[in-house]
Amino acid sequence: MRLLLQQRPEGREAPRFVQFMLQPDLLGGWTLVRESGQIGGRSTVRREQFLDQASAFAALESARDTHIKRGFQLMFAEGAAPR
Repeated sequence: MRLLLQQRPEGREAPRFVQFMLQPDLLGGWTLVRESGQIGGRSTVRREQFLDQASAFAALESARDTHIKRGFQLMFAEGAAPR
């Protein structure tokens, strides 16, 4: 699953983005990958490991909801339909 959220720029600065990717790992667990930064600039990538898909999906939903409350808008979704 992959979600891309973008925040409207203020003034002439580049828009900020955050991308969430949910991926299975080789040991049966799940990884939540978060990438954030400014479009055309540097970005930061963080990874969190989870033992099962349900807890990884709950963390993804929580992070998505937090960013939407901060003014980010969902631009792209791939995979399972976001709730």
